[in-house]
Amino acid sequence: MRKKLSLLATAATAALLLAGCSGGDTAGTGSGDAPSAGAFDVATDVSLTGSPTYDAMVAADKVRIGVKEDQPGLGYLDAATGERSGFDIEIARWVAASLGFADDKIEFVAIPSANRESAIVNGDIDYYVGTYSITEKRKTQIDFAGPYFVTGQGILVAADNTTIESEADLAGTTVCSATGSTPIQNIKDNYPDTKTVEFDTYSQCVEAVKDGSADAVTTDQAILLGYASESPDTLKVVGEPFSVENYGVGMPLGDTALRTFVNDMFTNGNATWQTIYDETLGLSGTVVEQPTVDAY
Repeated sequence: MRKKLSLLATAATAALLLAGCSGGDTAGTGSGDAPSAGAFDVATDVSLTGSPTYDAMVAADKVRIGVKEDQPGLGYLDAATGERSGFDIEIARWVAASLGFADDKIEFVAIPSANRESAIVNGDIDYYVGTYSITEKRKTQIDFAGPYFVTGQGILVAADNTTIESEADLAGTTVCSATGSTPIQNIKDNYPDTKTVEFDTYSQCVEAVKDGSADAVTTDQAILLGYASESPDTLKVVGEPFSVENYGVGMPLGDTALRTFVNDMFTNGNATWQTIYDETLGLSGTVVEQPTVDAY
């Protein structure tokens, strides 16, 4: 409850500033200890002229958000409770609340990495928040708001693995990552002596390391820390990040009005971002600051 109240204090201020409104409808109740949209005041009288994506949300009376659901601390779905939690989930809810959509107006859609661009291009979702690295190649198909988080590629191995201590030790090993992800392409391009195996989700890669069919998982270190924190007796993160990954909110190409709105939200959000981080990924003990928006 303490977490929800602290989010409410900061997010409410941000929503009011962003929407230029005098109040908000606090909808949704949430449950458990994780922050939820119930903690965000929902903006009213949102003015967003020239955004076909926003117009479609209003017409449908809901927002469809693409997410991950197998990444503890980032985008995770508890199969037992049906509750979603994590840093990306709260960023997605913050955006929705600022656009005027309460929790009961959000439809989360789980989409694997390989299908993210097509889901946005085909109109299956309105925007995507899920460890989505901003790259020049992707910017030819979709637009990004942000970055809202900066991390780097890391390595996860079995806790009893003593041969892989960093990316310098990957030659001759089998490394797993998600199909279509930036990290697996980096391994293929720059570590030619390394074998690769790909799955739709990182959880499948983690299981491959546990059963010995892969030696390591590579993806953004923020994701790997989440898995290691769940199984500290069997998994560990080794080495330092060896790339820079800027996470952005993916949205339809050419919707400048929506991209500008979300960028302004990040820039003018005061303590909201830090509060979300502290109450999700920050529970791991890592300390980071909100990155500066790149309004390209």
